[in-house]
Amino acid sequence: MRRSVSIVVGVVAALALAGAAGVAFWTHSTAKGRVVGTWVLPDAPDPVGARAPESAEDGRQAVGEVVRVGKLLRYGVPQRFRYAGASYVKVHFSSLTMQPGDFVTVSDAAGTESYRYSASSAGKWAMSITGDTAVVEVHGSLSEVKIDKVARGFSRSEQPLRPGLTGREESVCGGDQSKDAVCYRSADPVAYTRSKAIARLLINGTELCTGWRVGAGNRMLTNNHCFSTSADAYETEVWFNYQCAKCGGYNVFRPTKVWGDKVVATDATYDYTLFTVENFRAVRKFGYLTLDPIRPVKKQELYVPQHPAGEPTRIAGSLGDRAGTCAVVDPAADGYAIHSDVSYYCDTEGGSSGSPVLSRKTHKVVAIHHFGGCPNSGVRGDLVYAKIKSYL
Repeated sequence: MRRSVSIVVGVVAALALAGAAGVAFWTHSTAKGRVVGTWVLPDAPDPVGARAPESAEDGRQAVGEVVRVGKLLRYGVPQRFRYAGASYVKVHFSSLTMQPGDFVTVSDAAGTESYRYSASSAGKWAMSITGDTAVVEVHGSLSEVKIDKVARGFSRSEQPLRPGLTGREESVCGGDQSKDAVCYRSADPVAYTRSKAIARLLINGTELCTGWRVGAGNRMLTNNHCFSTSADAYETEVWFNYQCAKCGGYNVFRPTKVWGDKVVATDATYDYTLFTVENFRAVRKFGYLTLDPIRPVKKQELYVPQHPAGEPTRIAGSLGDRAGTCAVVDPAADGYAIHSDVSYYCDTEGGSSGSPVLSRKTHKVVAIHHFGGCPNSGVRGDLVYAKIKSYL
């Protein structure tokens, strides 16, 4: 691994796929609110009909802000970085002066989420700590650590107060019928299980998209407008199992977090980025999805597991207790290229960019969501599959 970081012994283990009774979860009362915003992608072809990707300016949904701090830390004096109501806290190491064997830890207030770093992490972001407090402690009497900035995640109450936001993304078409993924655990177990393969992408500390495992190997897919370089992948946190423990509640499972690694393939016109993650073994258990090589058809029923506005996993559409009233409106919609997209009225929001759009019949991915606008749309999965099948 290029990044010297390990989870400190004693950290609570990642939760099992089934969400079995007795596993740990924390109270997450500061879940992100829903936000709005459109943007214009500067380095890709203009979408036919001037539609814009469903993310904030520069291609990603803003979910936090960077605070300058300028702190020098030494051995024996833990430093708490607390931002009341923050959904996460993430520190940046400007320098680490350490002797061999020394290290620094970044933990939550209870010590249940904790990561360890060596001197090679200088100039890098630490993994985020979920919640409003991060505790940084130097382990080594001659060591010094400089933290120049902290990223803190917006709280639910802050989101509607940001300029230009109305509290509802335009691509929620009519009333929002999406529900927490866990709401379908019994009523629609296949859709629920498939939702485990998606991940919340925290990019460069403050921006968000959705990604998902494609195929059995170490491969992830998201939109090109989310990121397109290995440098950005390297600074992206990939959160699996960020899901509510109870339908309609705010208790969430402790996510399993890994770093992004390398971009394998990317395309602006078809708006996809295929990338790998570090510590792949930690996320293999969450399963994977497959792209459908067959072109979708009109009225084909769909469902969309996603992280809208950074929230725990939701699945768009409902039919009683099932997920899936959304369906293909146009199987040959125009995106960045003529007939490159599939359109639908499935509910999505900023931050849903990169989500898989699955067929109710086959449970294969027929599109990669990227546009809002009612109807919303995604790049056709058969076109993407043709371009990346040699990498899978």
